[in-house]
Amino acid sequence: MLIPVLTPAEAASWDERALASGIAVETLMDAAGRASAGVLADRYGPALRGGALVAAGTGNNGGDGWVLARVLHRHDLPVFVAPLPGPLSPLNAHARSVALAEGVREVSPDGPWPAVTIAVDAILGTGASGAPRGPAAALLERLRDLRVPLVALDGPTGVDLLTGATWGPAGANLSITFGAPRRGHLLARDEVGDVVVVDIGLPSADPAWPTVMTDAQAAEWLTPFAAGAHKGDRGRVVVLGGSPGMSGALRLASRGAFGSGAGLVFAVAPQETTSLLTAAEPDLQFRSHPLDEAPSAALLDLVAQANAIVLGPGLGRAPGSASFVVAVLQAARAAVLDADGLVAFQGSLPRLREVAGARLLVLTPHPGEFRALFPHLAGALDVDPWGAAEAASSESGATVLLKGVPSVVARAGQASRTIAAGNPGLATGGSGDILAGICGAMLAGGLAPEQAAALAAQALGRAGELAARRHTARAMRPMDILAALPDLWRAWTLVRTSPPRARPPVLLELARPAA
Repeated sequence: MLIPVLTPAEAASWDERALASGIAVETLMDAAGRASAGVLADRYGPALRGGALVAAGTGNNGGDGWVLARVLHRHDLPVFVAPLPGPLSPLNAHARSVALAEGVREVSPDGPWPAVTIAVDAILGTGASGAPRGPAAALLERLRDLRVPLVALDGPTGVDLLTGATWGPAGANLSITFGAPRRGHLLARDEVGDVVVVDIGLPSADPAWPTVMTDAQAAEWLTPFAAGAHKGDRGRVVVLGGSPGMSGALRLASRGAFGSGAGLVFAVAPQETTSLLTAAEPDLQFRSHPLDEAPSAALLDLVAQANAIVLGPGLGRAPGSASFVVAVLQAARAAVLDADGLVAFQGSLPRLREVAGARLLVLTPHPGEFRALFPHLAGALDVDPWGAAEAASSESGATVLLKGVPSVVARAGQASRTIAAGNPGLATGGSGDILAGICGAMLAGGLAPEQAAALAAQALGRAGELAARRHTARAMRPMDILAALPDLWRAWTLVRTSPPRARPPVLLELARPAA
């Protein structure tokens, strides 16, 4: 099942489609409240015995809170609702009246509150933007003063679920959202805490919406090798880069390709680099060549025979390197263009589009490289990486893997993919080189460019999470990511052969990135 990533407007249109298909909005609210109560009990079961305080707004988000309170009350758990003053939406008023009739206790938002061990923020919902004001701000402040775990329905009050912008001391330990994560959940990871997406019975999602990349999808694409496979079957990758002083980038990208299943990996670098690395990297086959001169016929032949090339890690920016990049790309069947390889096309988008038109090409810019290559799209990076990546793909003719939090993979004419895996330990020099190597191996193995890019980004993120468990995100090094890849491939093999049990109504869980 593909899980979309929504704007608040798309979430509202999904509700409208549900209504048009005969699903009553009351049914959706009841399902949302019940599912939220189930997640709350699963995550905080023992603590709920000490009591829960639900802060309920006047809109439908507050109605979800009233339903949740009613479910907890039915299970003999102490629960109290502090309602925001003001006119209630019809659904909220109905949910409140039913809950009160069943015995749920209401407390004044500014009066004394009983001691509790869990707080629920159901004040403002998906469509809210800007800083909470007046009574809403005061109720949120009191809620946070309880100093107990805070669970948000939809998202924390004060977090814009379109842009991820945050006002005031907004945040939650856990956010429970309905049908799909909102963009703000993935842009404000620190503020939303863990995110749990639950099924409430909405109709099928629009296939044009961006989707979340999952381990199940990655495992499906990561097909096993045939028993009789030989090195040629597994793909030939050529990595070009590693100028003097930057040999580590070439080394990490090459190791990333080998550690991800490539059958042969050639490393092309200046003589100084190859002399340094030949003894240290016996797995690789080296070819010496300057990176700022016209490629030789032998190099072009090597590139033409490769299933995929990785061009850019440690390439450098010497005069002549841009011409080298273009000439090598023109000989390649499929390529990953990374780091200084991207810089070669700065100010030359028509040239990039011309090169991309005749081959499979994946661009892997981080935000700084993206701004240099697509300066007219840079304004959208922080609040709409989906739109930025999609526009860049359309303009360049290539698949774009825009690295960040989250990362987005876009290919013109297709729904983009969102990668939420990873942690701050990946914010080190070298992580991107490993990503380029993994992507090169997947491209050489026969995956489509958008699949290779999405699988590589998911693999980097998950390997980073495994490495952080062993070393902490603070102490993680790129070599730790490489060391975690074998465990990741084993885990994904199990996902494919023995899928984890379904846990309705939970569709997706995103843990807060490890610090």
